[in-house]
Amino acid sequence: MLRLLLSVVVCGLACCGNFAAAQPPENSAGTKEHEWLQQFVGEWKTASEASMGPDQPEMKCTGSMNCRMLGKFWIVNEMKADIMGSTMNGVQTIGYDSSSKKYVGTWVDNMMDHMWRYEGSVDESGKTLTLEAEGPNFMAAGKMTKFRDAYEFKSADHIVATSSMLTEDGKWVVFMTGQVIRNPNAEAAAKAN
Repeated sequence: MLRLLLSVVVCGLACCGNFAAAQPPENSAGTKEHEWLQQFVGEWKTASEASMGPDQPEMKCTGSMNCRMLGKFWIVNEMKADIMGSTMNGVQTIGYDSSSKKYVGTWVDNMMDHMWRYEGSVDESGKTLTLEAEGPNFMAAGKMTKFRDAYEFKSADHIVATSSMLTEDGKWVVFMTGQVIRNPNAEAAAKAN
């Protein structure tokens, strides 16, 4: 029994030693694409307008977005908005996959059971991140379609967000436009602490 116990301890130490000696992944420090995501970090106020169809009234909503880094590779955006008297809470992740050379991410919220899976890129100007996903087509019940979300940094404190969907006739239609403004009160409070 003592030999068995010693064997387990020696094996465990050997495994720990091998693990500690292993080299960290090649991109453990992150890449310039991961660094690009850091400009989202902070607290933001949001205001958007959306149209769910030609015969539908325009919807306006206001809310907040709190963005933080998860290590060096991911941002986590926690969003809250008032949509026509209902509260929407959502969580978005965005990262950069070095192997596929694409930005990737997810979106979930309390208003639907669909998990959105993003893939996209930053444009040549370096100011706009565009992510595409597939999701439920709100203009054709029971069908899926492609969606496109774009985040254009007008400045360090101002993002214009747009959401588009691919219609059945093959055209991209913008159905939501939003202004995302960094909350100066939150920045001042963070600096004071």
